[in-house]
Amino acid sequence: MSVALTACAGVAPIPRTTPSLPVPVSQASSWPVYHHDPQRSGGSLDTPVPRHLGTSWRTSLDGAVFAEPLEVEGEIIAATENDSLYAISPRNGRVVWRTHLGTPVAESALPCGDIFPLGITGTPAYDPKTGSIFAVAEETGPEHILYAVDPRNGVVRWSRSLDIQIPSEAAAAVQQRPALAISEGYVYIGFGGLDGDCGQYRGALVAVPTSGRGSSRQYLVPTSREGAIWATGGPVVTPGGDLLVSTGNGAATAPPWDHTDSVLELSPRLGLIGAFAPSRWAADNAQDLDLGSVAPTLLPDGEVFIAGKSGLGYLLSSPDLGGIGGQLFAAPVCRGQMAFGATSFDGDNLYLPCANGVQEISVARLGSFAVGWQTTTGADGPPVLGGSCVWSLDTSSGVLFALSQQTGAAVAQLAVGPVPHFASPTLIGSVAVVGTDSGLVAVSGA
Repeated sequence: MSVALTACAGVAPIPRTTPSLPVPVSQASSWPVYHHDPQRSGGSLDTPVPRHLGTSWRTSLDGAVFAEPLEVEGEIIAATENDSLYAISPRNGRVVWRTHLGTPVAESALPCGDIFPLGITGTPAYDPKTGSIFAVAEETGPEHILYAVDPRNGVVRWSRSLDIQIPSEAAAAVQQRPALAISEGYVYIGFGGLDGDCGQYRGALVAVPTSGRGSSRQYLVPTSREGAIWATGGPVVTPGGDLLVSTGNGAATAPPWDHTDSVLELSPRLGLIGAFAPSRWAADNAQDLDLGSVAPTLLPDGEVFIAGKSGLGYLLSSPDLGGIGGQLFAAPVCRGQMAFGATSFDGDNLYLPCANGVQEISVARLGSFAVGWQTTTGADGPPVLGGSCVWSLDTSSGVLFALSQQTGAAVAQLAVGPVPHFASPTLIGSVAVVGTDSGLVAVSGA
């Protein structure tokens, strides 16, 4: 889609439930999934050009907000690492409802990691057909539970365990970080490892019917270990309903290729349609320089862009991703640094979150791309677009920047406080909503 821009702890956990018939909700939602839409464009059509930025309201919640806030049926939906879902009024930050889903996993129960306690990390997704919000809570056990929640009141409609029932896979070594996706009557959930890649796990994509009824599907990356599907942006849904994911480094450091350090295209039934890996995939695996740190970007003309930790960007063709070394074009990006999170795009221009700042990439019609501006402000978080600006957080300093889409220069900025790794703002009209280490901040003046 081309975006034309003008601009409490202590509350009893919810018991496991069986599906009940949902009540469809017909009203439109302006930000129902991570980065706005199934293709993860990150573009807001109704955000005006920013003049100055100020704090509209600040609301403390019961844990850190790693997931990107959503806008569903006129309310902001926030998820916390204390395994709670909230509905917040966008006008004044008032809590409309709160549902505490379970007890998050304590640091003492994990073999490694960097999020403590570990609760809801992956951004939930709203499905207008069933009228449910879907969220995955990591709970004491450890156990990974998918919940379907009524956005009107926070009532849990049903829940289901997601842990892969294969003896070699350890639930304690698995983390659910990617954003959830909705397609073809299923909710898709990616899994990777904890920070440190300890324990035995394999990257996986799991599909559960949005009705709560019927069998789940799963795709396991065909490696002996690792191959995480962990990029914050989660699966990208193609117009035909297929899914694009990137995978992290895997166990293989010599042929045969194990579909790690790769981009994979999967059918709605999770059959493998196509795949790409750099010719240097084995060396990337050996050095932890995988493509899995960024979700793929599906551009309007069907080309796919991917970049990861190696400092190289690749342009691919879809649905034939090209196999090993089959890219249309490759060139250095991020000035030799690493890329993390998810891009946003406007037509053939995309915006890449690099460790040393957001970078503009312009894709040409002849199957190549050129590197444009790179910000010098320190803004390195996954960007979104609105009001002719690129909105990104400096995740070290906790400053939100509105950058000129044309030049990368800072148009406006505001300190919002400490934010989680890979934090990304949500644009709702003239307000930017940011998840922080302690709750939500609404920034006005857009």
